[in-house]
Amino acid sequence: MNTQPQPRLSPARDGGGGASGTAPGGTAGIDALYANPYLASLYDRLQPRHLRGDFDFYLPMIHEAQSVLDVGCGTGSLLREAHAGGHAGRLCGLDPAESMLRIARQYDGVEWLSGVLADCGFREQFELIVMTGHGFQAIVEDEELATFLQSVREALVPGGCFAFETRNPDARVWERWAQEGPDRLIEPDGRTLQVTTRVTVPFDGRCVTFVETFEGDHPGLPATSCSTLRFMEHHALCDLLKQTGFRISEQYGDFRRNPVGPHAPEIITLARR
Repeated sequence: MNTQPQPRLSPARDGGGGASGTAPGGTAGIDALYANPYLASLYDRLQPRHLRGDFDFYLPMIHEAQSVLDVGCGTGSLLREAHAGGHAGRLCGLDPAESMLRIARQYDGVEWLSGVLADCGFREQFELIVMTGHGFQAIVEDEELATFLQSVREALVPGGCFAFETRNPDARVWERWAQEGPDRLIEPDGRTLQVTTRVTVPFDGRCVTFVETFEGDHPGLPATSCSTLRFMEHHALCDLLKQTGFRISEQYGDFRRNPVGPHAPEIITLARR
């Protein structure tokens, strides 16, 4: 019987690149979870594949598109799986966190790029752009959101799709973060890593700030990573997408494609240029 503690997805550790995919630029603006080489090396084990319902949702879309950009690709696990599954077109992963990309670049068959989308100058190159792991929520300011969405639109071919998710603020998930116990991960050499999450700035109608603390028997520990996430109301998100030239083709409240509602955990959006 396997008695090893099983990790669960934490507020920041639930996506390909998470917040790192949307940091303004440079490691100074990137959460330590993605910039710290040791924490980056733990990333995929701290969010195991069997908990990645978002991968099961996005992978069929990726396989249907000939050209795909993953914004905030992190260690590249989503695109690596797509390539291993036989995707023969263009797969491109973008992330500003070099510690994460160092892991991604160990795998061939995918184009790995360092930076942020606004600096890439893509013009009508991708049929599909995905942003997983609630990375969209790491773009906090209105001006940054508008710039980002404009860059997404410019990078898509006419009719191309931007697929992403953001947590539904009506579900108030941040109230559970403080109640959940720590994550524990046993290293191959038997050492135990513990991760705790603490909300430092409660929801103010717009954002939540939290700190994750990593403790264990390792020279790089203890370490902390601070994140701020924006929670956008459903109607505000729809208005923003329309204002920036997108047409919403599909929306779901979870990765099983149930409808968006007050108790739905997600607002998953497929928006077309």
